[in-house]
Amino acid sequence: MIEVKNLTKTYGKKQNVFMALDDVSFTIPDGASVAILGKSGSGKSTLMHAMSGLDRPQHGEIVIDGENILKLKAKAVDKFRATKMSFIFQSFFVQANETCFDNVSLPLEIANVSGGERRKKVIAALEAVELGDKIKSKAKNLSGGQKQRLAVARAIVNSPKVLFADEPTGNLDSTTGEVIEDLLFGHTKTNGTTLIIVTHDPDLAEKCDIQIRIKDGKIESISEPKKAEIKKPVTRRIQ
Repeated sequence: MIEVKNLTKTYGKKQNVFMALDDVSFTIPDGASVAILGKSGSGKSTLMHAMSGLDRPQHGEIVIDGENILKLKAKAVDKFRATKMSFIFQSFFVQANETCFDNVSLPLEIANVSGGERRKKVIAALEAVELGDKIKSKAKNLSGGQKQRLAVARAIVNSPKVLFADEPTGNLDSTTGEVIEDLLFGHTKTNGTTLIIVTHDPDLAEKCDIQIRIKDGKIESISEPKKAEIKKPVTRRIQ
């Protein structure tokens, strides 16, 4: 379970203070697919960055499996992220001059996985996204859709507990985007991974179990879960 408690994040000083997140609280059950919806500047990306420990809010808690990651030191947060989280971004962020194998291998290297085990996991991840025949190909020679599939392989190779996806289909045509969506939802359903998608796309959000709408840094609404076994996240002020 992920618990977001009284999260507040501001930028700037004095008269130029901007409230990016304003006392945000909710919970996400394990294995849920969640869409965080909002217009540009609503705070949805800031929320994702805070939930993953990439950014530090001024106030609040992010509790994952009982561990408040905001109280961890920088190295401990990095280790937590490397072993329990993965990320997919709109702009792919693959290493163009590296092979597909080396791109996918990177999270495992960071997590100090042994060479033999690393190779097995990388091959399995590439095959899962139908890039098994591209293992030695350089990323720069892939199409846009293939690059995003490579990004998915890199994200799932370490079997993360939580997978964050920031506009994962934003740079893709509708057909290719559906392929990526199927890969993401298929993997998370099979492996029990919690999937958190930041998006402004209502069609993509509708495919998630839960939709959390954010506006001006505040929770505007939380949808009823689609799955009977998933309890609705609670938005409240936690003392």
